[in-house]
Amino acid sequence: MILKLNTKIALVSLLTLFLTSKAFSQQVPLIPLPNKYAKGEGSFTLSSNTPIILNDQSLRASAAFLQQELLKHTGITLSVQQKASAPAIVLSHLKTAYTVPGSYQLKVSPDEIRLVSGTEEGLFNGLNSLLQLARTAPSKGGEITLAAWDITDSPKYEWRGLMLDESRQFFGKETVKFLIDWMAFYKLNRFHWHLTDEPGWRLEIKKYPKLTLVGGIGNHIDPTATAKYYTQEDVKDIIAYAADRFITVIPEIDMPGHAAAANKAYPEFSGGGSEKYPDFTFHPAKKATYDYLTNILKETNVLFPSGMVHLGGDEVHFGNEQWSKDNEVQSLMSDKKLGDLKAVEEYFIQRMADSLAKINSKVLLWDEAASSKLSPANTIIFWWRHDKPEQLALALSKKFPVVITPRLPLYFDFVQDSSQRVGRRWEGGFNPVDRVYNFSPSKLHTPGQASLIKGIQAALWTERIPTITKLEHMLFPRISALAESAWTNDVNKNYEQFESRLVGHLELFRKDKIYFFNPFNISENPEPFVAGQKDN
Repeated sequence: MILKLNTKIALVSLLTLFLTSKAFSQQVPLIPLPNKYAKGEGSFTLSSNTPIILNDQSLRASAAFLQQELLKHTGITLSVQQKASAPAIVLSHLKTAYTVPGSYQLKVSPDEIRLVSGTEEGLFNGLNSLLQLARTAPSKGGEITLAAWDITDSPKYEWRGLMLDESRQFFGKETVKFLIDWMAFYKLNRFHWHLTDEPGWRLEIKKYPKLTLVGGIGNHIDPTATAKYYTQEDVKDIIAYAADRFITVIPEIDMPGHAAAANKAYPEFSGGGSEKYPDFTFHPAKKATYDYLTNILKETNVLFPSGMVHLGGDEVHFGNEQWSKDNEVQSLMSDKKLGDLKAVEEYFIQRMADSLAKINSKVLLWDEAASSKLSPANTIIFWWRHDKPEQLALALSKKFPVVITPRLPLYFDFVQDSSQRVGRRWEGGFNPVDRVYNFSPSKLHTPGQASLIKGIQAALWTERIPTITKLEHMLFPRISALAESAWTNDVNKNYEQFESRLVGHLELFRKDKIYFFNPFNISENPEPFVAGQKDN
């Protein structure tokens, strides 16, 4: 009897293993996983003999991107031809097909690869799916064998973002472009650029040159480090590079708190701070402050074509205690009937939001602004405090559009594994790959509020990320999990299947010499350290 039972258990285990393996083999090896796909029959042989056919000459830039990336990563050289002399890659722009922003159809069959979309953005997403298939498929003798697939895909969320803090650590243009390349590869489309904070001001403002010449001095580790910043020409170059990859760049000019670098350059606009956070705020009761900041925003808005500026608005209470002792602030509170310092903060934000509205820019703010009286039509709230769900509920109740970016699990300065020594934790909690992957905003709102959720975003705060090596170790492979959480519908997600696809992507990281964290073998790339670095 025991023998029969053991035999049955063994057979069930083998059957389960067979079915699981078959399920994995039927899953397209893409990240993020498409929302609809089917395995076809046969395969397509991709080689330098494969032509690219365009149904519209406006697609030449798309073809050039495909040619460039395939040559770079596979050595295959493709040419654009008028007529197919061999099984071809056909790019089609059909204005009436797949018009949901970012959507596309990609069909790989033995006779051709056909990519169709109603938008250039959709075609670009489809090209990145094709590139992933090509880079993860078996190759031999200059030929890549692509399995047949029929993919019809569109994103779950409009906003699929990544934030980089360059006030605390400055990485430079090539690193930013490196991040943009990988964002595009994973169909992320919003780059939130945190350019000002306490340690340094990183954006050239021609009207106020000391912002970078003085405010650009220092970083989180060394307050005397040589001034580093982006010239306006640098910014234009990065914006154009991102636009070619259908990524929108959103600047953050933090106010009224986190203003120490700016106040170092122009102390006449300082509202003071606290013992721990000196010169932390802008002065909320001086007309000159608002004129100064409005001029900065005007220059910023001209430089960035996104029509959005993030004003920060977070953690003002860390350093606003001087406001309660300042005669001008007290007069403002009396004149405007502002009952407390939070009301002063909201008054400040309202005035700066009005300045942005006059130049046709939306205002983006952290979730402290959920209590404000700003117009939902011109405002986006970023919910970041996972321990304050009431702030999200308040924002949604007031009909604010919201980007979901909570510390747990979407702050990538948190450690990924309990063995790591440098990185944030929250009451013992941290952000491993599986928690990033399994995160779903749908659990945080009612069905009637779904349209207010614009999407999700991860944040790379850099107090604990002083080098590019550390940046890579904290970002990869969590960026892969983020991408699938932002793109793929919950019903289609499965972490074990994601892991099976991730193995192939780790190999891509190896080929590109990225110092990634390996969740399957953490000893492959040990946690990088900088001499004297502390977890602070």
